[in-house]
Amino acid sequence: MSSIVIEATDIVSAFGNTVIHDHVSCTVYQNEIYALLGGSGSGKSTLMREMILLQPFHSGTMKVLGHDFNTITPLQTQELRRQWGVLFQSGALYSSLTVGENIAILYREYTDLSPRLIDELVNLKINLVGLPQHARYLYPNELSGGMIKRAALARALALDPKLLFLDEPTSGLDPLSSRQFDALIAKLRDLLGLTVVMVTHDLDTIHHIVDRFVLLGEKKVVAEGRLDEVLQIDHPIIDYFFQKGSHGIKG
Repeated sequence: MSSIVIEATDIVSAFGNTVIHDHVSCTVYQNEIYALLGGSGSGKSTLMREMILLQPFHSGTMKVLGHDFNTITPLQTQELRRQWGVLFQSGALYSSLTVGENIAILYREYTDLSPRLIDELVNLKINLVGLPQHARYLYPNELSGGMIKRAALARALALDPKLLFLDEPTSGLDPLSSRQFDALIAKLRDLLGLTVVMVTHDLDTIHHIVDRFVLLGEKKVVAEGRLDEVLQIDHPIIDYFFQKGSHGIKG
């Protein structure tokens, strides 16, 4: 078994009096593509935000790359954040900057690299995600939906992270573009040795590139494991989510 990269244990999360997670636990292993699944309001996006220190949890333990979030120091937090990249659902590119400038800003903020080397690295990342070189001079409003995703992915990979977090990476894309983006994620995982955590509703993504996943429902973990393992479990949320039987993924 590969080493553990993320370990969530008995996570309790709440917004006011509304409990989102009631003792949720899950484990992500090195180099796997791991998905956070669940219906609307199940807390999958909340769980990802807790994993990247954007949202606190009420109780429990969250460990990422060996750091316990209950005892982590500000300096360790800063260092840890440099070890992951995040692709938000909207892309979250700065609209006033070109694609190249969106990527370069991370090098200027976190490194002492020369402008020439930064320029070379920007070109490298743009090529890595399958964008044409001229895309570096375009602004976000000049990009298609698929190009925005790839540009945001290039920025997420700028600092050569160990961990890549993706929030609904194929949302808003047509089926062909979705499958192409899936293939890109799988290729980058293998090429760069990444561990990938994604929030997704896309059953094709789950079927084709996800190694393991956790399915959340009713504030709990309904199931965790490989697709073939989870489909053997008799549970109404699993049946509904995957539409086992005559539709969707077969059990």
